Amino acid sequence: MKKEDQSYLYLILFHLIIGALGFLLPFTAKIYGYSIFIFGVYYIIKKQNRNNEALIAAAYVVGSEVFLRMTGGNPLYEISKYGVMVFILIGMYYSGFSKGAAPYWIFLLLLVPSVVISVFVLNFDTDIRKAIAFNISGPVCLGLASLYTFRRKIALEEINRILLSMGLPIITCMVYLTFYTPNVQEVITGTESNFQTSGGYGPNQVATILGLGMFIFFSRVILDSKSKFQIIINLIIALNITYRGMLTFSRGGMVTGFLMIVLLVVFLYFKSNFGGRVKLNYIIVALVLALMVTWAYTSFQTGGLINKRYSNQDAAGRVKQSQFTGREDVAQNEINTFLKNPVFGVGVGKGAEVREDETGVQVLSHDEITRMLAEHGSLGILGLLILFFTPLVLYLENKFNMFLLCFVAFWFLTINHAAMRTAAPAFVYSLSLLNVQLGFPVRKKVTN
Repeated sequence: MKKEDQSYLYLILFHLIIGALGFLLPFTAKIYGYSIFIFGVYYIIKKQNRNNEALIAAAYVVGSEVFLRMTGGNPLYEISKYGVMVFILIGMYYSGFSKGAAPYWIFLLLLVPSVVISVFVLNFDTDIRKAIAFNISGPVCLGLASLYTFRRKIALEEINRILLSMGLPIITCMVYLTFYTPNVQEVITGTESNFQTSGGYGPNQVATILGLGMFIFFSRVILDSKSKFQIIINLIIALNITYRGMLTFSRGGMVTGFLMIVLLVVFLYFKSNFGGRVKLNYIIVALVLALMVTWAYTSFQTGGLINKRYSNQDAAGRVKQSQFTGREDVAQNEINTFLKNPVFGVGVGKGAEVREDETGVQVLSHDEITRMLAEHGSLGILGLLILFFTPLVLYLENKFNMFLLCFVAFWFLTINHAAMRTAAPAFVYSLSLLNVQLGFPVRKKVTN
């Protein structure tokens, strides 16, 4: 076995062991959680962020967030977002923030008025600090990370390293889920999102991070496997993550991960030369066959219920009236709130209180877009337009950034079904702003 293959295997085994220990010896999850932040700071300072170590450390925090939440290993529930911000700030200290990142300074400023409003309008018995922090930490994390990544040049090898750093703790999560639910047939009885197959945690967030992990390791099969051994290892990991993700019965994250893979493959196919396309054809066929086998196995394990879930049917095969499990009602309520308060919105965190007063139901938003409308008003619309169009402008400048559209798709689709409950959509969005220097063969224009 080659030395680099051996090192890669040890890295994978280390994270497999952490996942097993997290279940067998729960206290180890806290040790793991605290260690990430301590060694992350040490790692960036020691290296003085010469090779964007801040992004590597932040990526690891993002990948570990859901595992640490389900095992109680996080020092604080929202600490992953704060961890990303701290690592990015340390990175800025050594490497500065990107010049020309005015859109994201504006975005951060647009958040301020609604934060000020919320101080005066939130209910008397509401913990104002927690209410504001819970809703605003995601957008602030996104804005701050974007100030660092905007047009920052980075090699393809480095972005692959950042993605691997994010993917390794997702392997840990996958192993923990395997130990938590060894026999899936005993706990799957319907087509609703399943907490038992999600480690006792929110299936939506678990599926989101597993869908991202599925994309990361499939991308490594295509782009960053230096030997047949690594191809096999990455494919096995990708398929196991896919299987565990589908078992959550939460569709949003898995559909998002699949679409990211499709975008990456299509991009590479049209940008590659003839030889590259031939290789991609073999890879595409292999991936499709592997996914079909994984789906068939999942269908067998769930007694066909996974097929009904993705067909929007209940266990009896009847088509459900709602495809979004009632989330469209919350979104409509937030749109109505925006129409009543179109300029500055009702204030950060106030949307949930308004909804409870009007409907008698206490439910948090799952859609960051409608939440921004309700709580930030027209300023929220301006902020969303900045977030949506800025990376597309960068794509027009550099049409050979293979990851840009994948990352923007992940952010946009994730905030539509899981808001910004985790740090993943904020951080992954910021990666779309990097100026990735590519190294795959492209078609050359014929010039006279």
